[in-house]
Amino acid sequence: MKRLKKIYCLATFFMAIVAVVLTLSVSFERDTVYASSLGQGMVTQDGQNGGGTGAGTTGNNGNGISFSYNNEDGSLTTPIKTLLVLTVLALAPSILILLTSYTRIIIVLHFARTAIGTQSTPPNQIMVGLALFLTIFIMWPTMQQINETAIKPLDNGEITTEEAFAAAQEPIRDFMFRDLQEKDLKLFVDIAEANNVIEIQEYQSYEELQEHVPMVVVVPAFIIGELRQAFIMGFVIYIPFIVIDMVVSSVLMSMGMMMLPPTTISLPFKILLFILADGWSLLIENVVNTFY
Repeated sequence: MKRLKKIYCLATFFMAIVAVVLTLSVSFERDTVYASSLGQGMVTQDGQNGGGTGAGTTGNNGNGISFSYNNEDGSLTTPIKTLLVLTVLALAPSILILLTSYTRIIIVLHFARTAIGTQSTPPNQIMVGLALFLTIFIMWPTMQQINETAIKPLDNGEITTEEAFAAAQEPIRDFMFRDLQEKDLKLFVDIAEANNVIEIQEYQSYEELQEHVPMVVVVPAFIIGELRQAFIMGFVIYIPFIVIDMVVSSVLMSMGMMMLPPTTISLPFKILLFILADGWSLLIENVVNTFY
């Protein structure tokens, strides 16, 4: 399984490199054809074809990379948009894991599976799929807001790419600040100020800090808070199953069955307790409700 994961990661990395190279080659080829057509179509004041070698073209022979725009509104050309989309797709797993509810959900699910004692049931594919769809369910209002305020206006040409990026940050910031603890945010603010990582404006209150703190500070503070919440919930999940293990172990010791592993006897009881308590519904309900 580990070998397949390594092969999958390497294949994905090489596919991303090939896509970027093809995009850049298409962009440069279009620029070259466009420049050559301009050179061949130049006409002098005498009505003669300049052939692209006139005095007006001698000043543009320098080599370099330039980014052109489709129109006066400042929208990027199609190859550059394709390159940006590929970059976002390459960073999509990190965005999904770090900026959404996925981190807390997947950690809690793994804690639950470990507490029950089933080694690979449910499988990792089931756990990841469940966490993914729960993340989509929780983040759906945020994604709709991003679509309305950033993606649709950008697609219609109403705003520029920079404005769309700034508009897309606001819903994500609002989501993160709902679960962000003040001590985590101030921790990274103090670290950034102490090491001159980034300049942060002076703030008088926590509400003012929320308005001015950049995303590079908000994201790690949010991740630390998610890890803390997930481990607290995992500890609570462990308690009833540890009690069952202790009771079974004490009974086996009193009966003199020291060679019999306690987990062999306690596993059916833990599964039975999880079923009788409707564990999956109870677990998912409480995890989802922590985000509201």
